[in-house]
Amino acid sequence: MTIIRQPSLFGIQELYDMAPPQKYDAIISTINLDKIYHAVTKKSRLGAPEELNYAAMIISIFVRYVERIPMIKDLIQRLKDDIAFKLNCGFLVSDTIPSEASYSRLVTKLEESNILEQELERVVLQAIEEGFITDDTVAIDATHFEARDQAPQKEEKPKPEPKKRGRKSKEERDEWLKEQAEKEANLSLYEKKIEAQLDTPLDDLRAEIPLTPKWGVKKNSEGKNVYWFGYKGHLAVGTSSQYILQAAFSSGNLNDGKMAIPLLKGIHEHLSLPSLSYHTMDAGYDFEPIYEQVHRMEKRSIIAYNKRNEGEPIGFDKHFAPTCFREHSYRYDSFDAKYETLKYTRPKECNDCPLANEDICQKVFKMKITTDLRKYSAPARGSLAWKNIFKRRTAVERVNAYLKEFFQLNNVRYRTGKRAKIHFDMVTLVYNASKLAADRIDAQFIQQQAA
Repeated sequence: MTIIRQPSLFGIQELYDMAPPQKYDAIISTINLDKIYHAVTKKSRLGAPEELNYAAMIISIFVRYVERIPMIKDLIQRLKDDIAFKLNCGFLVSDTIPSEASYSRLVTKLEESNILEQELERVVLQAIEEGFITDDTVAIDATHFEARDQAPQKEEKPKPEPKKRGRKSKEERDEWLKEQAEKEANLSLYEKKIEAQLDTPLDDLRAEIPLTPKWGVKKNSEGKNVYWFGYKGHLAVGTSSQYILQAAFSSGNLNDGKMAIPLLKGIHEHLSLPSLSYHTMDAGYDFEPIYEQVHRMEKRSIIAYNKRNEGEPIGFDKHFAPTCFREHSYRYDSFDAKYETLKYTRPKECNDCPLANEDICQKVFKMKITTDLRKYSAPARGSLAWKNIFKRRTAVERVNAYLKEFFQLNNVRYRTGKRAKIHFDMVTLVYNASKLAADRIDAQFIQQQAA
């Protein structure tokens, strides 16, 4: 039976304030430990027997994130010193405490499978089935975090040779075009332009994401460039439920916009969200292929416009609404979904305009959004409805902050990109599991009150 979502009475913080046994049970019960256990244990009777309690090891790794234990060696010490903690993690009194090497082998087995990604998606599907995810808007954004390794010196790019003046001959131009075509063909998927992703299958998009730590750059609040060496986490978050619907991990130098289409395709192909209508993003995602992907999904893009050396449009205002003869902006009225057409009505200033009866300015102006998906969205740019939907984008920023402050996203303890990805997958899975556990307790409380 589907649970009807009510206003939140119980949150993640209240969950974390519970006694350890109840807290661990509530969170771990949302995760299918059997599948993870099957993925990391031996499949053959041959070879040395496994004497370690792998089921308890898996639980203890999750509990490490719940209890914000910084390193594996700290987890091992806690297991040795605290018998109650050991039992709460599923170990028996007689069980030997695993070594750091044993935990390292467990992480290697997780690295060789994609079971954590599958489990993250299963938790989301479970939350949808139980009625906790009914969002109409998804917000997409990226957050950076540093690698454990010491950052290498930034490589200085060689200065390009000065361009020769004058027009190339036909032979020189043909040779140059041939070189450019060969160079483009040899680029990896994420080095190519974003439009190359539109017709690429989702599995290929996920398989080719670069994972090695790289130098990244972003502008701070003062408009200055800030550099870091490490990775990026890319999240698609339900703006009302604040569940992570899709997540991806990449090198720190990857442009944010190049991870939007894999996230969008993941939502479209793997999740059933009939209430979903809008995808909102900041100006870093203002690329035509992203609008095209959202349009193919029959959804609406609410993306901040990034003006790129473009002149002022003639006959239109800064939000691309048409203007009258005296340059007053037409007012957005409605959107016809059947014909994908925006309707604008005459500006208020035209009521007393002497030109109103001269048929110089038309009363109604209609514009199909397919004329330019980047400029024309539904609702129209600059309208109150557009601004209200765009404000919901802050949900993904809050989730990014939660992951860093409470779930150790910044605390990468592994040196390679593949292992750092395990850390990211663990963080996002524990966050979603905590969210589902809190929502279940909340729903039970509401049912008890109703009874």
